Amino acid sequence: MGRAAIRGVADVGGDMGVAAKGAIVGTLRGTKETSVEALDAINATAGSVIKATSEVTGNFGNAAKGAIQGAISGAKEVGLNATAATAAAASGVLKSTSEVLSNTSKAGTSFIEASSGVIRSAIQGVVEVGGDVGAGAKGVVLGVLQGTKASGKEALDTISATSSNVVKETADVAGDIAKAAKGAVQGAIAGAKEISLDTTEAASAAATGALKAAGEISSQAVQQVRKAVTGTISGVKVVVKEPFKK
Repeated sequence: MGRAAIRGVADVGGDMGVAAKGAIVGTLRGTKETSVEALDAINATAGSVIKATSEVTGNFGNAAKGAIQGAISGAKEVGLNATAATAAAASGVLKSTSEVLSNTSKAGTSFIEASSGVIRSAIQGVVEVGGDVGAGAKGVVLGVLQGTKASGKEALDTISATSSNVVKETADVAGDIAKAAKGAVQGAIAGAKEISLDTTEAASAAATGALKAAGEISSQAVQQVRKAVTGTISGVKVVVKEPFKK
């Protein structure tokens, strides 16, 4: 399903979530690949769906949720790793969302606020179908870094804020915040490697952001998240720079 088809759905008042899901499933059924190429196709299609949705001023949240669920169900149908598919879809969704919002001059706090609904929908889409929340969180943070093209301190601030957002939104939809926090750190590390950002700094920013969000939830949440982000993740020693006090 291309942009023209998405516009057609919008013109008749159709459900953008259903259209997005159909686009991803259709892509997976159409490709003969079941590995890296298939994941790339998921990522590209998810991004295209979001951009098409923006062109018709459609609901980003519904499109994001549909794309994520399409990736999970489609992956299971064709024998693709569902966890990897979830991360690919989430990163595609948030990369395009970030690009769209950047073009509307939203940055910093404004960007985080504007993207929170999409992050929530993406995580909710994972939770509703029993998908891997960690993979969704990883894809979200990676996608935001790819889309905003931030660097240096701005990138670290973006990682921290996005990780915090991921944990908050995961809690709101009754998802596993520990898995979400760890996934956010993994996404930060993967994204840091792409933009030549220090991976230790990136991991620290993600962990700090996740703990900050946990502190706004409950003391139990702090314990769960702290345990999840402590130690070595993806080969990087995670250090929370600012001691977190309950």
